[in-house]
Amino acid sequence: MPHSAGTLIARDGDRFLVPDNPIVPFIQGDGTGPDIWCASVRVFDAAVAKAFDNARRVVWFEILAGEKAKAQTNEWLPKETIEAIRTHKVAIKGPLTTPVGGGIRSLNVTLRQVLDLYACIRPVRYFDGTPAPVRHPEQMNVVIFRENTEDVYAGIEWACGTDEAAKVIEFLEREMGQTVRPDSGIGIKPISLTGSKRLVRMALRYAQANGRETLTLVHKGNIMKFTEGAFRDWGYEVATEEFRDDVVTEEETWHGASREGKILVNDRIADSMFQQVLTRTADYDMFATPNLNGDYLSDACAAQVGGLGMAPGANIGDEVGLFEATHGTAPKYAGKDVINPSSVILSGAMMFRHLGWGAAADRIETALERTVQQKKVTYDLARQMDGATKLRTSEFADAIIANM
Repeated sequence: MPHSAGTLIARDGDRFLVPDNPIVPFIQGDGTGPDIWCASVRVFDAAVAKAFDNARRVVWFEILAGEKAKAQTNEWLPKETIEAIRTHKVAIKGPLTTPVGGGIRSLNVTLRQVLDLYACIRPVRYFDGTPAPVRHPEQMNVVIFRENTEDVYAGIEWACGTDEAAKVIEFLEREMGQTVRPDSGIGIKPISLTGSKRLVRMALRYAQANGRETLTLVHKGNIMKFTEGAFRDWGYEVATEEFRDDVVTEEETWHGASREGKILVNDRIADSMFQQVLTRTADYDMFATPNLNGDYLSDACAAQVGGLGMAPGANIGDEVGLFEATHGTAPKYAGKDVINPSSVILSGAMMFRHLGWGAAADRIETALERTVQQKKVTYDLARQMDGATKLRTSEFADAIIANM
């Protein structure tokens, strides 16, 4: 246990009180997770040491989830892991497998719901030199706030042919006058005022703190009027009632209101947004979305700048932040020291910014970009680049550290 060597992170209202030797829990992850973590943690330690002249260091504390937890404790997600994350305020994790069969449907979704990590935050930007499928990947620089606890991910559904599905179908027809085919699976899509407003509120606070100029609400409210349409309406309510001095809506600009010095809040239908993120990439700055739309949109944006291997992510609530790889476990590559660790490395940079250690984050991002510019990359990028030097996962970490 690392507690004798480190100090707990505390909170004072909205502010973190971060010691020089904070204890940070980590979950290695499944599949390629151990390879990625071993590379990433060396990058983290080097960045902190260099940024703060060895005056600060992270005391890493392993906690268990996924296959390693199942093997050691016979549980996929031990209660001790959840309590450790609550106690330590921040944690970082590699990719986790989804157990086959009954019980937990998704470890990632369970962690988000149990810890009320209601905002999935995905910054997507281009690192110069990364191979990309679009002509101007450098125009992509967005931050996506995806609601993390509601929508179809709430897990309220019944399989076709079950008694439960039949009861719901019968109720809908008898009480609501709605006809549903009897051979249907049934799902319920909850989107609440509370969940929607707190997500948009966090997004607008982020925009204020980071100089972002536009927040776009992405929804399918033209069809799902009382769920996604309500998300849109509630988002505008938060903006105009709680941030009135700092925002202007797109409709207000049509009537002559100035957007100078203000955050522009607008909205787009989801299918249109997928087109515009390709054709008018530079027009967009931040997105706030319901859960499913955000899942799609964040991956689509990442694809324009090199894919999920270059995409960091965080799950943030009012008390806890959990930073994570955004890709899967890739079990066929496990133990081969070949996978790209950039998603976890960049998620670590997000974590350091969250804690106020921006100097360490800057070291990581600058060194990673320099390494890619030198064409010293893992196989996933090397196969798309002319004249690249293909590195193993561990060697890629060495190159990043050398470029700090």
